[in-house]
Amino acid sequence: MDSTPSPSSPSPFEMVSGALGRHIPGGGAAAAGAPDDAQDNHMTSRRPPDDAAAGRHDQILGAINLDRELRITRCNLQAPVFTGLNAKAGSHFVGLLPPGDVPTVTRRLRQVLETGEAHVARIQRLRREDGSELVVSLSILPAAEPHEGLTVSVIAMATRLHLYAAETAIGTSLDIGQTAQSLAESLLAWGDVAAVDLDYAVWTGEKATGHRQERIRLRRAALVPDRAWPEGYVTPGDDLPGDASRLLAQAVLRDDAPQAIVLPERETIERVLGSPQAIRALVPVDRSAGVACIPLVLDDTPPVVLGVAEVWRRADHPFHDNELLDLQELVARTAHHVDLARQHQREHTQVLALQRRLLPRTGDDTIDIASVYQPTTPDSAGVGGDWVNSFPLPDGRTALVVGDVVGHGLGAAATMGQLSIETRALLSAGLAPDEVLQHLDETVSLLDEPDTGLAAGYSALGSTCCIVLYDPVSHQVALSSAGHLPPVLVSSDGRAAPLPVRPHPGLGTEFALREPFHVHTFDAPPGSLLALYTDGLVEDPAAPIDEGIGRLTETVSAVHPWDPLQQTARRVVSALAPVPQRDDVTLLLARMIGYRKQDTATWRLAARDDAPARARTQASALLRRWRTRGDTRDNVLLVISELVTNAVRFATGPITVRLIAKDHSLLCEVGDTGNGRPRLHSDGLLTAGGRGLHVVHKLTSRWGVRWTNTGKVVWAEIPR
Repeated sequence: MDSTPSPSSPSPFEMVSGALGRHIPGGGAAAAGAPDDAQDNHMTSRRPPDDAAAGRHDQILGAINLDRELRITRCNLQAPVFTGLNAKAGSHFVGLLPPGDVPTVTRRLRQVLETGEAHVARIQRLRREDGSELVVSLSILPAAEPHEGLTVSVIAMATRLHLYAAETAIGTSLDIGQTAQSLAESLLAWGDVAAVDLDYAVWTGEKATGHRQERIRLRRAALVPDRAWPEGYVTPGDDLPGDASRLLAQAVLRDDAPQAIVLPERETIERVLGSPQAIRALVPVDRSAGVACIPLVLDDTPPVVLGVAEVWRRADHPFHDNELLDLQELVARTAHHVDLARQHQREHTQVLALQRRLLPRTGDDTIDIASVYQPTTPDSAGVGGDWVNSFPLPDGRTALVVGDVVGHGLGAAATMGQLSIETRALLSAGLAPDEVLQHLDETVSLLDEPDTGLAAGYSALGSTCCIVLYDPVSHQVALSSAGHLPPVLVSSDGRAAPLPVRPHPGLGTEFALREPFHVHTFDAPPGSLLALYTDGLVEDPAAPIDEGIGRLTETVSAVHPWDPLQQTARRVVSALAPVPQRDDVTLLLARMIGYRKQDTATWRLAARDDAPARARTQASALLRRWRTRGDTRDNVLLVISELVTNAVRFATGPITVRLIAKDHSLLCEVGDTGNGRPRLHSDGLLTAGGRGLHVVHKLTSRWGVRWTNTGKVVWAEIPR
């Protein structure tokens, strides 16, 4: 069906103008057809009535027709509230705008002309001939064929409707800056400049309390209109000078009761502020001005002042009592929105603080580490459950962990923190990566049970995790994954590829469907680069996930071995992260360094009675080459002797002895095929008898056990 309007189809201007007859006594439609000069005389000769200045009108609709050069061709602004708007035929529409708004509105008018898409319901100020301004809701509509140009409709709302619309608009965001900005834009209907200053504690998410007036600290959260301000004037994000904060607090907390105040002219303002610095910071114009200050009060016992809203207008347009009542009502209605945004800001800060705390620290002499984390949005609803961590294990290895917890906000953050702490504890206790994932799998299932879950309505089932252990002596990585994307390994010669990891379901899989986790081992020689990441970095709804992983592989393969790793991580994220982000983005880069060959030694011994003596002989020669001090050498030899003796007594198969020279200590490791766990008892005996572990405990700074596929390794660290 052909939807093109016929030549007789009314234009948007005629349709809007025809609707005015229902709102304007005397018939708006007839005015629309009046000669242009008659309209011009009517529009320019009348003055706005007093009740119009007070804003007490029913909702009124007006229409202005523009040609392609943005000149006025026809207008219908017959309602009293529009009186004083100089909308002459042939004049440019931008003449009705404040100078600071001309570029923005002109750009929108041109955009509607070019695209034919309407721009609806923008809050805009229009200038009257006497210099006052009228706040309207402005919509830009393209003309219907065969007409050309634009129709601009304006709506001047009654005070009650404006209050309702303002409260509705302010409550749409949980971002504290946007909430304050919406409040300031709504307050602009009563003045020329509106500002919102919040207690610094509110701005940062903490709850404002009964500060003493001399200690209050205010920060500007919002300011409208958006224009160039004189030097020294406080703009959003700036703290008010201390004396200005104290004066505002004293003004709105008179007799310890929050109340609105009005300073009607410049002389009163200067007398109250006193300080030239405070005047420059708070007074927006040099010309005479008055201001109404309305406290944002949280209904509590006693009432808590969250901040101050300020509405500035010319001194020759004083505030009426009914206007002050309207201002107080609007601010009172929306103060709880500011407090909700404060609570959300606090949650956002807590979640981010937890995630930042989990971010890896820099590496050590055996590994170089860098990480980048970018949340999706500035509010806590967009802060997801991505987490990444790295930490040295007591036995000299380094753990790299990356995970993605299902969901957003505090529920995901709580689960993320619990899984991260549990992972570190289990790895430090010597468990293998697959055993750790098995425990995490059970934890996620428990957290989802109704009686033990963290939060009603939140489920972490399907969360993913990947654990990598790097051995700086053997230069190998052991990896286990629970549904996570495969890490990318770049060899020292620049070849890069995702590690071939066997796919596995995420954590918390239904018990009957659970599969055993697998440990994959790969060589990672010195100079190798390992990239661990979450799906937010590589996922694109319009392309397979393999393409995103391929782009990451290609990008990290170009990393030079000498490039600073933290700068490299930021560069990779900038190149690959989608815009706009749909999910959190996390990247961990680890460059393998390892121990120097001359700083380690490994021996393989048969499990015979002479094994302790042979181990002491070989270790003694090595310690002399390392120029180890006499008392340290004696302690190392005694620890090795006790550990090897215990391995011969309780294990079968070959014994492996490994010595590692660290900066401030020596690490001794004895591996065997036994599966018994040595324990230190209060009576000084081993689990199966003897005094070996008691001696080891006295001579070392720490010791422990880790489990392998073939048995166990008992390690001990001796200070140098």
